[in-house]
Amino acid sequence: MTGKNTINRIKVVLAEKGKTNRWLAEQIGKNEATVSRWCSNKAQPRLETLLKIARVLEVDVKELLNQTRGDVQFIKIQQS
Repeated sequence: MTGKNTINRIKVVLAEKGKTNRWLAEQIGKNEATVSRWCSNKAQPRLETLLKIARVLEVDVKELLNQTRGDVQFIKIQQS
């Protein structure tokens, strides 16, 4: 599930937690078809919904997102 259109990792995190789309839909009060579209990356949840998903799955919201090429990491280099 690594492609340029893969924005979120909801499906992966659900699998890691042993949870289903139906379970998540019930927990956050959404339709199961909506959750399915998020899991297949055909649609994306709103930010507030993503935060709710993170709370329900007990993960940091960053774990639900794929890193994009625009992200920059800063590394502290020690001089010898």
